Order: sequence, then C-alpha cells, then structure tokens
Amino acid sequence: DSVEWEGRSLLKALIKKAALGGEQVHILGCEVSEEEFRAGFDSSINSRLVYYDLFRDPLNWAQTGEALPGGPLGALQAMCKRTDPGPVTVALDSLSWLLLRLPCAALCQALCAMSRQHACRGPSQSRPAEQLCVLGLLHRELHGPGPTGALSSLAQTEVTLSGTAGQASAHILCRRPRRRPTLETLWFSVLPDLSLDLQGGPPLESQPHPDPHTPQVSRRPGRKRGTGACGSAERRDWKLQGVGVGSG
Repeated sequence: DSVEWEGRSLLKALIKKAALGGEQVHILGCEVSEEEFRAGFDSSINSRLVYYDLFRDPLNWAQTGEALPGGPLGALQAMCKRTDPGPVTVALDSLSWLLLRLPCAALCQALCAMSRQHACRGPSQSRPAEQLCVLGLLHRELHGPGPTGALSSLAQTEVTLSGTAGQASAHILCRRPRRRPTLETLWFSVLPDLSLDLQGGPPLESQPHPDPHTPQVSRRPGRKRGTGACGSAERRDWKLQGVGVGSG
C-alpha cells in the first residue's frame, strides 16, 4: 500500500473471508496494537483469530515472559508449528516491518520454509498450494526495487492498490506455473463491517502481463483468453503490495 491508498483494511477484509470459510487464521501483528487490529471484527470472527503480538514488546525489554521467542524470525517459524492440519491463512502486518529488521534473504527463506513445512504436515500432500495462504502487507514506498522484487517473486498473486476520484482499485497480478502472468483491475471498497464490496469501474479486462520475475511461456493454441488462473475477486490468496509507478 501507500500513504494515499492504505491496505490494512483490505487485509482485514481478506482475513474475515478466510475465517468465515472455516480456515485457521494466524496473524503476526507488528505495526499496530492487537486492540486496534481487532477493531471492526465481530466477536465470532475475533474468536477464530490467533494473534502473535510483536507490537507491544518486540525486543522483550519488559521481560514479562509474553514475548515471542527468537524475535521476528522466531515468530515466523513458530506460527506454522502451532497450526493444526487443514487450510491456514497467515497474515503478516506487515512485511515492511519485518523487512526493515531482517535481512531480505532471511525473510524470503522463512516465508518459503513456512509453506514447505505446512505442506508436509497437511493431510493432503497432493494439494499443498491449498493448505497455506500467506497474506503480506508491504508499504512499497519504504523499499527499493531489490527487496520488493525479491518478495514479489515469491508471490503467486500480487495486489497493487491505487485509485482515482476517491475510488480505490486493485491491480491483481497472477502468476501460475506453466501459464503467462495475467493482470486484472478491480474497483472495490471495504465496508464498515470489513466486508469487501466490488464496484463498477472502467471496463478493464484481464490481459497477459509481462512479469520480470516470471519466465514467459507461450500460450497453447486454442486456449481462450480471459482471467485464466487468476480467477475472480473472491479469491483470498492476494498478496498485498504497494502501489505502482507514480504512486510509490
């Protein structure tokens, strides 16, 4: 996200959708207090959220015994160990906070390890991609192209927020194995109850997108053009990135 187009409300809307779908939801909170983050969720949603608090005492100065062991990196490693088999959504608020305190390579390795570890523990190893969904909020204005590109290369779906005339839009870049990346633009708003409301906007269709982090693969003859593997806005595996060129 950016200063102009914040992404935390969209992150919370996706968390709500995952919780209503019966998934386990684990949240690593770094930038705002737990009370502030939980605001807006009703009691039924809040009861399903497992919150790991790095905001209150990230360096364990208070020595109350409540701090997560191993600091930020240890917190990432512990999150997956504490989940039960089945679909899990992990929300990181935010990737920027972690990136400013951890080497980029260490953070990328930790994210990859989370996915591998949960896939091995899941009941259906034939469908590991459906077992773990990681949602990360990144304030793109704070980072250079190197770290941003490294994190982007790990994402199957990358969402860039922007807008016009006060209406927010999400530019969704989808990467799937053996398929060309596709780019789709959706106009949306987040309602007070943190529901996602899709709105009408300029008629923009999904289209192949040249992604510098993904090798280009020729489209098979006869394949129809359209949204492809990206699917609809109801997908919950968006990775929240910053806004595009000109917005930071």
